Amino acid sequence: MVLGAALPAMAQGDGNVLIVARAADTTGLDPHTQTAFASLRLLELIYEPLVMLDADLNVVPALAESWDFSDDATQLTFNLRQGVTFHDGSDFTSEDVKASLERILNEETGAATRANLLSIASIDTPDDYTVVLNLSEPDVPLLAALATTNAVILSSDVIANGDPATETIGTGPFMLDSWVPEETTTLTANPNWWGDGPYVDGIEMRVIPDEASILAALRAGTVDFALLNDPLVATLLIDDPDVVLNRAPSIAYHVLQLNAANPPLDKLEVRQAISCAIDRQEVLDTAALGEGSVTGPVTSPAYEVPLDEFFCYERDVEKAKELMIAAGMEDGFSLTIMAASAEPPTAMAEAQTIQSQLADINIDVEIEPLELSVYVDRWLAADFDAAVALNGGRPDPYTMYARYFTANGNLATVAGYGDETLDQLMQEGRAETDPAARLDIFTQFQKHLVEMAPWIWLYTDYEYTAQQPYVQGFVPMPTDSIYSLAQVSIERE
Repeated sequence: MVLGAALPAMAQGDGNVLIVARAADTTGLDPHTQTAFASLRLLELIYEPLVMLDADLNVVPALAESWDFSDDATQLTFNLRQGVTFHDGSDFTSEDVKASLERILNEETGAATRANLLSIASIDTPDDYTVVLNLSEPDVPLLAALATTNAVILSSDVIANGDPATETIGTGPFMLDSWVPEETTTLTANPNWWGDGPYVDGIEMRVIPDEASILAALRAGTVDFALLNDPLVATLLIDDPDVVLNRAPSIAYHVLQLNAANPPLDKLEVRQAISCAIDRQEVLDTAALGEGSVTGPVTSPAYEVPLDEFFCYERDVEKAKELMIAAGMEDGFSLTIMAASAEPPTAMAEAQTIQSQLADINIDVEIEPLELSVYVDRWLAADFDAAVALNGGRPDPYTMYARYFTANGNLATVAGYGDETLDQLMQEGRAETDPAARLDIFTQFQKHLVEMAPWIWLYTDYEYTAQQPYVQGFVPMPTDSIYSLAQVSIERE
């Protein structure tokens, strides 16, 4: 069991504790290093960033009330919210922001979003409620890069004297009471939260690995709210009169990641052959009942590129075979694809459909199913030939892919591929302030990325949650965020 700050016992059985069901559990508690969606959905209720995204993907205030870029975009000043305290009662100040951002920038931390913040050359704290980020070069996407759970603000005291992997002391609407891995997590409402709420006394998160069982629990009334990932389950609620289904288009994307550092995937023609051999629409239809859209690399609507402009986005087996011959691989090879058992629940179906399609070009696919925690460890270590993955989207292309496809990206090893063109386009896009010019840069970036085929982008789907009719106030998000549980109330008749 893992504890947060010293908390009073959460009242149970009074009808004002929200019972939440989900299929996958948290894999760790350090918000700067966690990448699993299941972890982020818990941690965003405990910690908060300087800014966050609203339902329309606009950047809005969180721990910072306002901000301002210098005219040349090389300095970003934040005016912090006053009167905020951490769960242990200590005051939130600019020193906590400075310590948190420096921790993210420290390569030894292994922070997930480090690559997006590398323009920060120094941090000034002229007073307790002002933070000035001095940048080494113009960095337009930096503000959006800070709007993530991977950039939340930790207590400077915990950073200096404790362990963020075990001491969960944030500023958020809920405080961690206990975590029993793969069973139950209990949260208590933060009575001193700066925001409007919470309106429930606490949250009890129950891990129910089978989403069909979650559906049964919803219908039986034993849970109030549920996170659903499997469209085969979620769509059963579309016409259910007794349970409310929330369905928001997602900017997260399903993808087949190829490790281009490993032979024969280091050959461009082999990767392109795989891209040409895969029918993305069939993967979507088979794994997700068509609940979604085939996608290119950037999923933010402002940067979408028509699919017919991408290399080989319509299945072309003959072209794939020609590419295999050009690579000297006409007899094929064996390829192992790893897939997580719970995140997403469509992973196995995606892998099996791809397995069938690649057989047409003599690629013998072996599927390796893994528990989520093992999958995440293997993924972070780039210990795979290919992986079916669900990766988070971002409103800005630079913050979405800098960690993967730039020379200094902290997940460049996981990406398995990089080249000067990608890196140059990313740097140009980061500094460019004109929206039309940025669109052109990131259109080139996407087209080159698809042609190089280090990954095979598949589709975007929907973010599903479900709730009892008496649960009021939840706002579904395209980012999968459940932060608005802070405004949820239980209004039984």
